[in-house]
Amino acid sequence: MPYLTGYQYYENAGAVPENANWGSYQYVPLKDIVNNFMMMYTGNNEMLANVSRAQVIFYAKRGIQELNYDAFKEIKALELEVCHNLRFVLPPDFVNWIRISLYQDGALFPLTENIQANSAISYLQDNDCRILFDETGEILQPEQSELDLDRIAGVERTLYLNEGSRFHGREGMFIDGRWYFDYNIGARFGLNSETANANPTFRIDRRAGVINFSSHMANQTCLLEYISDGMEGGDDSLVSVNKLFEEYIYAYIKYMIVNSRVGIQEYVVRRSKKDKTALLRNAKIRLSNIHPGRLLMNLRSQGNVIK
Repeated sequence: MPYLTGYQYYENAGAVPENANWGSYQYVPLKDIVNNFMMMYTGNNEMLANVSRAQVIFYAKRGIQELNYDAFKEIKALELEVCHNLRFVLPPDFVNWIRISLYQDGALFPLTENIQANSAISYLQDNDCRILFDETGEILQPEQSELDLDRIAGVERTLYLNEGSRFHGREGMFIDGRWYFDYNIGARFGLNSETANANPTFRIDRRAGVINFSSHMANQTCLLEYISDGMEGGDDSLVSVNKLFEEYIYAYIKYMIVNSRVGIQEYVVRRSKKDKTALLRNAKIRLSNIHPGRLLMNLRSQGNVIK
């Protein structure tokens, strides 16, 4: 990647968007990674002979994906309003979530994941409970299951808070403007602390590509913090890697090619793997940014005693 002038860096040479090049010096484009590897590691006089450019591109992208999963600390954030259907559609480059929060009154409130099912598909049945089909033989399905309808309507267990009532602190269900309780007054034994939460809860449906929330989240603002695979929607021209991991990517490509070939001595494969592992460890240490000032702050905090 050619060096940029100050005008190109700060104002993108007058083009739009103005911030297109901000922070770009930290990264090496995929194209440069592939060109450098082909020039320095392949050829008739090198150990890696007869290596195609397509192979190098494939393994370079795989290496960048692996880095994005656990080594990189580049977390993306998406803010959306949750509508009446209590669903938040996952972004197109979503791979895994870091934190999901309710944004309210200028503050973030981290939400708790509910491992119990709160959404499902449903099949239409006749009076004999036999599944119904259309004229093409496909199963008929309603638009929403009973479980989804109840969740959206707010039919779920929650705490009843009214200090003037004998039911204060009880877990029950609020249906059609009335509270219902199914055990003796004051009995808190067996209370599921996961669902007895003041904040809304959520469950991610990866197959459907949505986050399903409890009824308290309707018309609220949600902030999703997540990681991607770094493939930038399939546009190779936008794929890049932090310079701290550049040598690791070269070692990763080399190891993957050597490991997939027949006739390579085992000691060569082991050495390539060792080099890859060592470079990844060094890059992680560099990226950790362990500054003396931060260590000093941690040491000072250890002397604080909460009474």
